Amino acid sequence: MPGAYDLIVIGSGPAGQRAAIYAAKMGKRVALVESREVVGGACINTGTIPSKTMREAVLHLSGYNYKSIYGMNYRVKERITMADLAFRTQHVIKTEVDVTEAQLSRNNIEMLVGIASFEDATHVKVTNSRGSTVYEAVNVLIATGTKPATSPKVPINGTTIVNSDQVLNLKELPRTLIVVGGGVIGVEYCCMFAALGVRVTLIERRPRLLEFADQEIVEALSYHLRDARVTMRLNEGLESVEESAECAVVANLESKKKLSGDVLLYAVGRQGNVDELNLPAVGIEADSRGRIPVDKDFRTKCPNIFAAGDVIGFPSLASVSMEQGRIAAARSFGDVQIVSNPSFYPYGIYTIPEISFIGKTEEQLTEEDVPYEVGLAYYREIARGQIRGDTTGRLKIIFHRETHSLLGVHIIGEGASELLHIGQAVMALGGKLEYFVDTVFNYPTLAECYKVAAFNGLNRVARLY
Repeated sequence: MPGAYDLIVIGSGPAGQRAAIYAAKMGKRVALVESREVVGGACINTGTIPSKTMREAVLHLSGYNYKSIYGMNYRVKERITMADLAFRTQHVIKTEVDVTEAQLSRNNIEMLVGIASFEDATHVKVTNSRGSTVYEAVNVLIATGTKPATSPKVPINGTTIVNSDQVLNLKELPRTLIVVGGGVIGVEYCCMFAALGVRVTLIERRPRLLEFADQEIVEALSYHLRDARVTMRLNEGLESVEESAECAVVANLESKKKLSGDVLLYAVGRQGNVDELNLPAVGIEADSRGRIPVDKDFRTKCPNIFAAGDVIGFPSLASVSMEQGRIAAARSFGDVQIVSNPSFYPYGIYTIPEISFIGKTEEQLTEEDVPYEVGLAYYREIARGQIRGDTTGRLKIIFHRETHSLLGVHIIGEGASELLHIGQAVMALGGKLEYFVDTVFNYPTLAECYKVAAFNGLNRVARLY
């Protein structure tokens, strides 16, 4: 048996990478186990990076951002194919894999390729085509991520009925698409295909999309979806899916409606990758969705085994997974100096237009009886918004009516996920609404939205007294 490692990390996605590198920088001997031949996990290979790169390709080739200036028929490329989208995606994936491998190598992290499973709390077996080897570790971090959830109602075939990992493998752009699931993944792909002119029908069991986001922002997104000819079937459950010779695929709803399309994308949730870990050997139980319960230090029921990233559940964001991995690695070696405040974690949803927010929503604050007020700024009021051709975006600051402390920032519009970080910094440092009034922003920039929204909010408060 090889010599003992200080930490074995299972999974090379965002949480696993960050944990392994942090432990290595602490001078620990670290091994990283990855079941694929390439590093990066679902984030780089099938999830975050491919979908966001595809979105960028869609926006560029379709000329979406400039249609308001050059006309609705404006396009960079007349006939856009799936090969066009895949070309850019594969280029970015390869680069990200190379960068990640270089980082791991530079920090002397040993890569072990194969499927990991527990023998006991300090021994991990790694199985690959060459056989099995058992490795010893003082601590173990589970960062295996997730995979698309399945349903007996939906016979995934990889061609006409696909999951989110298979979208880029489509041979051609469908004319009609059925998307099942109004969560982040489903809505993101819905927006992309709609921007390409595909007629999309979105099925969601709940009464609204993205229930964790601010209602006003989601209503604005819903308007954009309908404007892009997306048909939304909310409060509708899926009864069955069947292949059809006439129209490729038919979705039967519980309300007895029938929907037909060239392709159906099933994007209802994700399942933790825990099936092959042999968790019973270490006394750990995952829930029905494969999520592993952890404490505030990301420690499982087994004291020397930690878990981080999507495998522990919400919020399942790559950025948050990185931070969770870093904290878990620190705690596994007794470092309690690192502190991180989840209330300042930003959310980025790469719809078209994109959504980003931090802090509380109006609905949450209303429920908590917090006296708040809002300040709004519209991209159309900002010179940069006109220059960019985005006249539909908006930025909303929610602040305490009496103290003027920031309670939340919610943005919809191009560049939202970048623009949000100004509000994040001010919130984290305890700034108040007046900061934006007294600060000079570059002109013309979208950052000016903060000043306009701050003035708007203060004017609202002034009218109350």
